[in-house]
Parts: sequence; C-alpha cells; structure tokens
Amino acid sequence: MNPIFEKLMPWLDKAYALSSALVLFEWDNETEAPEESAGLTSKAIEILSDEYYKTIINPEVKKLLKHLASEKNLSLKEAAIVKDLQKQYDSMEPIPQKEYREYQGLIARASSVWARAKSADNYSQFEPVLKQIVDFQKRFLACRLKAGHPDMRPYDLLLNDYEEGFTMKALDEFFETLKREIIPLIQKVAEKKDRISKDYNVRTYPVALQKDFNRMLAEHVGFDFKRGVMKESAHPFTTNLHNRDVRITTHYDVHNLESAIFSTIHESGHALYEMHIDDDLTATPVGCGTSMGMHEGQSRLFENNLGRSRAFWIPLFEKLKDTYPEALSDVDLDHFILGINKSSPSLIRTESDELTYSLHILIRYEVEKMIFEENADMEKLPEIWAEKYREYLGVTPEKDSEGILQDIHWAGGSFGYFPSYALGNAIAAQIYAHLKKVMPLEDYLEAGNFQPINSYLREHIHRFGKTKTTGEILEEMMGEGFNPQYYIDYLKEKYETLYRPLDH
Repeated sequence: MNPIFEKLMPWLDKAYALSSALVLFEWDNETEAPEESAGLTSKAIEILSDEYYKTIINPEVKKLLKHLASEKNLSLKEAAIVKDLQKQYDSMEPIPQKEYREYQGLIARASSVWARAKSADNYSQFEPVLKQIVDFQKRFLACRLKAGHPDMRPYDLLLNDYEEGFTMKALDEFFETLKREIIPLIQKVAEKKDRISKDYNVRTYPVALQKDFNRMLAEHVGFDFKRGVMKESAHPFTTNLHNRDVRITTHYDVHNLESAIFSTIHESGHALYEMHIDDDLTATPVGCGTSMGMHEGQSRLFENNLGRSRAFWIPLFEKLKDTYPEALSDVDLDHFILGINKSSPSLIRTESDELTYSLHILIRYEVEKMIFEENADMEKLPEIWAEKYREYLGVTPEKDSEGILQDIHWAGGSFGYFPSYALGNAIAAQIYAHLKKVMPLEDYLEAGNFQPINSYLREHIHRFGKTKTTGEILEEMMGEGFNPQYYIDYLKEKYETLYRPLDH
C-alpha cells in the first residue's frame, strides 16, 4: 500500500462506518420503521450526517488528497478511490456544514411525508417539503458551481453526479433519437393492443403465495439469501452495506401478478451486481456499481431482455401455474408471454411496458430541467406532469398517486437520477446483444441455468466496481463504447416479431 494512501485509511474506515449506519436507517425507514418514527429518528440521521461531513471535509483529508494527486505509484484500486473521494470532496466542501446537516434531516423526514401524501392522493401535502428540498439543492448547486464549475449549467452538474459525461446536450440528442425511432413503433403496436388479453393479471393472487414464488424467483436468477435479504416497501429498491449484505425490496398487489414478479427480477439484477463486487473492493468508496446507468443496465437486462423472454419462462411457467392454479387455469405459455410484453401507454412508470418505458423517463427529465433551469412553479408541477403525459403517451393521470407522486426519488433529493433509467435500457440491450454472441444464451435460460450468465457478467462487469468506467467496461467487453442503436434495434426486432402473429 502506498504510504500516503495508508494515512487516508482511518478516514475512509470511519466514513464507511458512518455511511453504513445511514444506509441501515434508510433501510429501516422504508421497510420496518413505524409511521410516526421519522421526526425523531431524523435527529439521529442529522448527527450521523454531520459526523460524515466532518470525516470527509477536514484539513487532513484535503492535504492527503493534494499529495495523492501527484503520486505515481498508486495501485488501480488506490487511484480509483482517490479519484472518487476527490469528486465527493469537491461536491461537499462548498456546502456549509450546518446546511448539509439540516438537509440530511429534511430528506430523512421527507419519505414518510411523500408516503402519506401518495396514500391520500394529495400533492399539496408533499409540495412544501419538496419545495424545501429543491431550494436546498439550488443553494448547494450555486455554491458548487461558484467553487469549481463556473461554466456549467445547474442541471448538468446534477446529471454529472449520477452519470459522468452525460450533459443536457448529450441527453437531448439521446432522447430525440428515441422519440424519432420509438414513437412510430409505439403507435404501430398500440393499434394491436386490443388483440391481446391480459385480464389474468388482475385476478386474485394471495400475497402469501406471491412471497413464496418471488423468493424462488430471486434464487432462480442467482440472488444468494446467505448474502442478502428481501423485504417489502412502498417503492421497490436495492441497498447494501458490502458484498455480503445486499438487501432488496418488492411490493405486492393482490390484484396485480406481474408487479412483484418484475420488481423482484429487476432488484435482483441490481443485487447481483453488488454481490459480485471483488472482495478487495467491497466496503471501499469504489466497492459499488460504476455508474447508475450501468447499474440500471444490469437490472433492466434481467427484468426485460431476459425476464420477459419466452426462454426465461420455459422452466418457470408450470411452477407459476401450480402456485395459482385457479387464477391461471385458462392461460398457456404463449398467452402469458404476449401478456407480459403487451405494450399500451400507461401512467405508472414502474408498471409500464418495455416499449413505452423510456418516455416516462423523458417526461421526468423534462420536468427536472424545468425545475432547475427554468424555476418552474412547484405548485403547478401536477399540471405540467399531466400535460406531458397527454403529449407523449396520450394518457392523463386522474389522481396524484398515479401522476406526480408515483415515485419516491424526489423525496430523497435524487434529481438528475432518472435519465440513468433510460441509459440503462440502452446499456442492457447492448449487453444482451453481446451475450447472445458469446454464449448459447437461450439454451441457458431454457435450462434455468443462470450460473454461466452470472459468471460472465461478474468477470466482465461486476467485479470491477468503480475502478473502471461504464465506457471502459463496454469497450473492453465488446470492443465499442455506449451505442444506443442496440436498444432501438432490439425494440424493433422484438415487437415486430412478437406481434407478427396478430396480423393473421
């Protein structure tokens, strides 16, 4: 170990311990904590966040980072940690410590406010808290821009926090390409939607049976319950402390079979990424996925490219029917595959079909740009949201829970995050095309054998953590960087093939 880097280790260890405690509070808030706990618990979160700030932002860490910036004999791991820590330092140092602490307490309380507002279908209950979060974010952005990014736009800086290198200019071009190529396909497919019945999906599926089936499903794709747990939350998510403690949630609806199934597969894709991080990297600043886009690339690969394929369900469909013999008595495999891939514009992002999904992300991207670049009126966000759904998807939310309040991300201050979902779709399609070239992928899926699939992903993507960028991983694995054309080609081929029999 580099001797200067070694002096950084006590600070890194303390930061890891504090961040782990904060992760556990977040996990508890979303899964187990009673409804009235948030107010007082937020005090503990504020104090821990304050200690975390002081652990990262202090003269000794600053001095060590300055020395390490010119060091030539750092290992790949050490250099990656220094780079990541420097980015974190630069983003936090301009923010006043007192305001940082207050903000962490605010977002600790905000999730419960969001949950109550969503349950009540009342945006006005959440709007004051959301306005506070946005006001904090705008002040923080002003400090950060002044300190080190005077030529950047505020929203570009937020985007850079999640997906380095993807600016509004790059994302505008990406989304324009998707609109040009995918909207005509959506319209073409929508003409046939009434020919596919999926009334099976809204029959009665007891939650106890769903829990058993979804646990089996997670194990089927490779989730290791010796290293992970699975719980329930209002909004499914994945978190972890290290590669031996990875936690996922799903959400059960007694009248929606597919909801938990595809949330479970999705979150398992995230979890496998974290479980497969090298032991040498886990519990360090680079012991996690390299970017949000690559992370979503793993979850969407499992959920859609693999999880909605016929080959995936060949070894599972009879188990599904055996679990719900009455509800699925009149459904065969071909009917089910058409059903789980049916495309029809809808209101809920997490329940949307694979073809229209990225338009949901486009809407959030445009709304966030309006918030941070145009100072959109926070009271009018539900109206703005509804208008964009009419424009892009031809549907209009009738209540806030299926509109502006459907996602929890803003309650956690996650602005600039949503574009990673669409980028993840494109990355997933690119990786899927590669997997079909390098292995008999359909044979493995039909046999229910995820071992070689997971081994390949671990070897070429997961194990590196953040020591390699998304672009570097794609280049080394398949000889080219990010290329959204794979996504467009995948959707066109899939939906033209899937729906062709309906033409006869």
